[in-house]
Amino acid sequence: MRRRGSDFRRPVRRRIPNVFWLTLCGLVILLFIVLLSRENQQPTSRSVYEKRSSRHEKVMEGLNITDEMLSPDSVTRQLNDQISLAKGFLVIAKESNNLQFAWELSAQIRNSQILLSNAALRRTPLTISESETAVRDMALLLFQAQQLHYDSATMIMRLKAKIQGLEEQMSTVSDKSSKYGQIAAEEVPKSLYCLGVRLTSERFQNANLQGKLKENRQTALKLKDNSLYHFCVFSDNILAASVVVNSTALNSNNPTSGLETQSYYFSGSGGDNRTPIKFRNPKYLSMLNHLRFYIPEVFPALKKVVFLDDDVVVQKDLSPLFSLDLNGNVNGAVETCMETFHRYHKYLNYSHPLIREHFDPDACGWAFGMNVFDLVEWRRRNVTGIYHYWQEKNVDRTLWKLGTLPPGLLTFYGLTEPLNPSWHVLGLGYTNVDQHLIEKGAVLHFNGNSKPWLKIGMEKYKPLWDKYVDYGHPLLQLCNVH
Repeated sequence: MRRRGSDFRRPVRRRIPNVFWLTLCGLVILLFIVLLSRENQQPTSRSVYEKRSSRHEKVMEGLNITDEMLSPDSVTRQLNDQISLAKGFLVIAKESNNLQFAWELSAQIRNSQILLSNAALRRTPLTISESETAVRDMALLLFQAQQLHYDSATMIMRLKAKIQGLEEQMSTVSDKSSKYGQIAAEEVPKSLYCLGVRLTSERFQNANLQGKLKENRQTALKLKDNSLYHFCVFSDNILAASVVVNSTALNSNNPTSGLETQSYYFSGSGGDNRTPIKFRNPKYLSMLNHLRFYIPEVFPALKKVVFLDDDVVVQKDLSPLFSLDLNGNVNGAVETCMETFHRYHKYLNYSHPLIREHFDPDACGWAFGMNVFDLVEWRRRNVTGIYHYWQEKNVDRTLWKLGTLPPGLLTFYGLTEPLNPSWHVLGLGYTNVDQHLIEKGAVLHFNGNSKPWLKIGMEKYKPLWDKYVDYGHPLLQLCNVH
């Protein structure tokens, strides 16, 4: 068959592509989803709005504000804002010694506060007519303050300067307080000075007393008897030392076993029974406190002693300390590293290589004041020699500054056995101490500046010390010791 000419062919039907139908169906489905989601969101929007309204009501109740104050035309809020700004300018005016302007600001602040108070009492908002004069007068004063450069930037700068000045004053007062406290702690009260002079006079004037002292020299043999309990106190404070002796004896389970006291400023011996020259060097023994590093030489025949500072009170029997096993260590002491500021880095200069190379900065510190010393192990390890070594290295005071604890930490490093904290309770001379710890403590330490025999002593802890002082003694009454 012949093909028809182009003029005689049927027109071709154009088909709509499948992509079009798919796209149209997708749009319809998407439109349906959008309409459905809007219907679902309407309750949620209402819920959110209700929650916000409830929260706003609570905030308004907490801030003690009203709907009128939230209005953009609120006269009450305008007055409150003016008062707040005026109070700031008032401070600056007083600091600038502009007393007349300060008075005007104060008067206008009072006027505005009276208006607000009256409106609150009658429970109706302020009207523009009744507050117009107050708002205008306050605005005039605020504008005047700006002309005097009492703007916000100036106010902030002046307040910062004021705060800085107050901080400097507080720092100065704090430094003075610390210095005066230190001076008060170091000075000997007249009553104690009087007591020392009276006792010295009594010793040289009373023949009977001198005879008793000669007889008591025979008791020196007891200082070689290791079956006894030996306690060591170095002090030039007669009253404080008497409290240590009295409290130790009265609370001992064996008070009749004897308690010896011996006075030393320094004692050391060489092969020819003479004191070695280097031990007399002031850099080693310029203070009585440093005698604690020479206990084996002061008591050459003893094997174990309990060392007590003169600012402690003993309220338990200490005899169990003599049977404690120190596990080959020399010093038994209560550690004080419960807080970071009682670790080695607090007391020593760790920028010095000699300190940095030999000692752990986080090692636990411990306390002098109640220590058990194994003198046999002390002599074997030449602990006094270790003390001399570190004193020589610290001639220029670059390892530590002052005191006996830093050289003690170096000397007994690795040679200290921790004791139960109840043996030694510290802080009664400078801080508040838990009453439970005080009741359980065997030795209470008044370390710090507020010693119990001083007027600056902490009153609530003084009775713990006073009960071991016989204030009825004639010499104490004569010297007005109370």
